[in-house]
Amino acid sequence: MQAETVMETNLPIPLLKRGKVRDVYDLGSRLLIVSTDRISAFDIVLPNGIPFKGEALNRLSNYWFEQTSDLVDNHIMDVVDPRTILVRKARPIKIEFVVRGYLYGSLWESYKIGKSVGLPEGLDKAAKLKSPILTPTTKADVGHDTELSREAVTKRIGKSVASEISEISIRIYERASQKAEANGIIIADTKFEFGFCNNELTLIDECLTPDSSRFWSNEKYQIGQDQHSYDKQYVRDYLLDLGWNKQPPPPKLPDPVILETSKKYIEAYERVTGRKF
Repeated sequence: MQAETVMETNLPIPLLKRGKVRDVYDLGSRLLIVSTDRISAFDIVLPNGIPFKGEALNRLSNYWFEQTSDLVDNHIMDVVDPRTILVRKARPIKIEFVVRGYLYGSLWESYKIGKSVGLPEGLDKAAKLKSPILTPTTKADVGHDTELSREAVTKRIGKSVASEISEISIRIYERASQKAEANGIIIADTKFEFGFCNNELTLIDECLTPDSSRFWSNEKYQIGQDQHSYDKQYVRDYLLDLGWNKQPPPPKLPDPVILETSKKYIEAYERVTGRKF
């Protein structure tokens, strides 16, 4: 019997928005953010929820906010329950700051056709990069994000803020990678979102979760091939094997895929933090 999932919340306070995973409620100068068990793939929310996913995401995100608070302020005010946080309302920067430590995903696709500027020739799929790189993208409310050049980012937010975010993003990624690898997890890439609270740069949204990052098993890591992952790549691969065209309506996930995905989220939390779920 499958565990109960939380697909949607309806609290008696104003709903600001329902994202792919999170329900966000408006409390004036603060927000209440609830991580549901919804899961999306290729920017489309799937009909099935993943048991315990919201809790695992929220707990892991809070862990990383705590671990990086000396590098940059974050929006956390209080942890209400395992899937709910109270945060300061920020003026968000509409850019996703993607840090990549490995040649994978869209970076690998670009590299194969010679579009990745600045990387040496002859690298294999999933190769570790000499140094992490920042590849910012737009933050699309609907549809796919598109990559932004350094010039485009500077034009949007100014040279000083762009430089500060770039430095902070790399430093957070490097610290997190070191901590995670000590526990057998490779963080191949991740994305950060920032905003301003009282004109102070602030880390917002989520931080280093399996939804915003690629988590790989260190012991099973092999250059040149697809990796054993603790993120939703497992679900993406299942959907691709089905031959789904990435257009609505999305197919339902079978119970074995749901169960395995739930296990991956819980194991990611436990391995990264060293804490029991």
